[in-house]
Amino acid sequence: MNILILGSGGREHALAWAVKQNPKCDTLICAPGNAGMAQIATCMPLDINNGPTVVSFCAEHNIDFCIIGPEAPLAAGVADDLRAAGILTFGPSAQAARLEASKAFTKEICDASGAPTAAYAHFTDSKAAKAYITEQGAPIVVKADGLAAGKGVIVAMTVNEALAAVDDMFDGSFGDAGAEVVIEEFMDGEEASFFILSDGTSILPIGTAQDHKRAFDGDEGPNTGGMGAYSPAPVLTPEIQQIALDQIVQPTIDEMAKRGTPYEGVLYAGFMIKDGHPRLVEYNARFGDPECQVLMMRLGAQALDALLACAQHRLADAKINWADDHALTVVLAAKGYPGSYQKNTEIKGLDAISQNSKAQVFHAGTSSDGDKTLATGGRVLNVTARGDTLAEAQNAAYALIDQINWPERFHRKDIGWRAL
Repeated sequence: MNILILGSGGREHALAWAVKQNPKCDTLICAPGNAGMAQIATCMPLDINNGPTVVSFCAEHNIDFCIIGPEAPLAAGVADDLRAAGILTFGPSAQAARLEASKAFTKEICDASGAPTAAYAHFTDSKAAKAYITEQGAPIVVKADGLAAGKGVIVAMTVNEALAAVDDMFDGSFGDAGAEVVIEEFMDGEEASFFILSDGTSILPIGTAQDHKRAFDGDEGPNTGGMGAYSPAPVLTPEIQQIALDQIVQPTIDEMAKRGTPYEGVLYAGFMIKDGHPRLVEYNARFGDPECQVLMMRLGAQALDALLACAQHRLADAKINWADDHALTVVLAAKGYPGSYQKNTEIKGLDAISQNSKAQVFHAGTSSDGDKTLATGGRVLNVTARGDTLAEAQNAAYALIDQINWPERFHRKDIGWRAL
């Protein structure tokens, strides 16, 4: 098969690596890709948010299967355009992707399907939102309704902090995403992620993970797009997973189908778990980043088989064969992230690392300049390892980091600490 993966981050590099392991993959193109993806695939420039452009590219390059990585092209309807052109596609329609693109829509679906989630209110003006916060008190959660690259959620521990978050959102700090806000009850417990494939009717769980959002050790500092992750998530026991599937995930899929907007793709569900009961925090319409990296390390070549079964509406007969193993990834970020940081610093030592089915360095924000690898983003590398135990995976990942010569980096030294 000729396969196209849209995206340029660590998530897409991990997907590309897993897809490449499968003998069904003859030709792999990544658009636009990054320096790491260029080592295993052909990387080509492409406006991945422009559906007609992507369709033309697929026709020109005889693409048999297109995998959409990030949320922006999904919200822009690229999957719709590809399916309309008869191209086999992994990723939900724009209408279905509203489960991520609109927090208010997700709450509406939860209300209709009876899925347990936080109490909430939806606002289109700051005055009403502030009055609600003052009445409810803190802690409280303020969310930009639209897509904000994983950064549009403020967990406010004081009323003043919540009021300031409302001002930021309505003042344009989160762009169009903050034109409307959802204010939620603060849920305590332990948070974890559950990944499920859906072909519009059938569902197939494909793994659990937990990530570390805060920038610094001990889960301190500002929120980021994620500083590391591990899989599986111990808190998501088989019993809790079944509760989540029965009470939250399947009712959501059924409600979407009932509305004539079937959900086809990966559904990334964030749960808050307390006393053995999960409640939905949010849905995402794509794989998490960096959770995808640990899932792909554990899935390997069978990831492509699962994605194909999803796109071809064959999930009812699909299965995942899990090894009894663990995977852990550590994000190497540019100093200053998630604030301002220096770009185009050189990363050395990557060529000397022995990469295999148990150790991979996935690139997130890199580019090539001749034989040099340059750091071009905030989150730059995902150093990922597998082991028979989580401690073994953790030790292996940090041993790999010691081989990378990049003075302008920083990383957390405690990824996995909760589970360990």
